[in-house]
Amino acid sequence: MDSYSSDMIPVSFVAGPSGGWRVTRIAAVRGESLPVAARLDRMEGLLSRQLTGSPWTLRGVTSHGRYMTAAEKVTLEEVQPGLGRREATRAALIPITKSPRWWALSQDERRAIFEEGSHHIRVGLEYLPAVARRLYHSRELGEPFDFLTWFEFPEASTEAFEALAGRLRETEEWRFVEREVDIRLSLD
Repeated sequence: MDSYSSDMIPVSFVAGPSGGWRVTRIAAVRGESLPVAARLDRMEGLLSRQLTGSPWTLRGVTSHGRYMTAAEKVTLEEVQPGLGRREATRAALIPITKSPRWWALSQDERRAIFEEGSHHIRVGLEYLPAVARRLYHSRELGEPFDFLTWFEFPEASTEAFEALAGRLRETEEWRFVEREVDIRLSLD
């Protein structure tokens, strides 16, 4: 059995013919897309292998806030809603791979681009609490993406989520993205 520290929550996103979320769209934003799937299961607490009949499975783990300050962490914890809210019937899974150029930067250089230049955290705070999110790291697991970002929001906040995604894609940080797939989901 795998063991994880308390700040590491494993997750598997399993695409296939069944699952709790209906896939409404899979679109490549940059790079190669993922195969079409009808449904998706998000299985937090479990790293599963690809199941028979599943066109793809993405795995990741949560981690400590690598690019945030202590004050930013407190602010996020105060306003970030939990996942699984009854009114959050829409979701987006956005897997991202960054370039080797990004990973060659030092931690402080990545932080400067992430927040001082791109204002990633500040922009995200503007959309809380309507849009809840959880970031999973996959790079260290040898997965095809570096990050898996899971967003949940009420249907009435779809336009706000589109604005958030659009603003983040206009930043300096996004210039380091080699591959991004935008997967939209609905609970029904």
